[in-house]
Amino acid sequence: MNRILLVEDNEMNRDAISRLLERRGFTLLLAADGEEGVRLCRETRPDLVLMDLGLPGIDGFEATRRIKADPVTSHIPVVALTARALTSDREAAFAAGCDDYDTKPVDLGRLVDKIRRLTGDPEAP
Repeated sequence: MNRILLVEDNEMNRDAISRLLERRGFTLLLAADGEEGVRLCRETRPDLVLMDLGLPGIDGFEATRRIKADPVTSHIPVVALTARALTSDREAAFAAGCDDYDTKPVDLGRLVDKIRRLTGDPEAP
């Protein structure tokens, strides 16, 4: 099915990333903040979550911790998708429960490869 939940507060980034992935055949669900992302993840159970780390309200670190702590959503892979490129940010993302880490601007080929690997679907779009 390849449904991806994109949690991104920047409207331009959300629009650009979702359009790129939709053109590759993925179905996108969109959330503008951490609270909405956690709620939509629980309600829709996507195949993967792309999580911005610098979100208003609860940030992407806390949203990921909540997703991973919930037995309903703990199995869903979370990829930190962020402009934060420091080693400490990467380490903090993994410590929060992220399964992978990628930086903006998005390299679509690399991101799709990560999605395929994490969802176990080599035929993903």
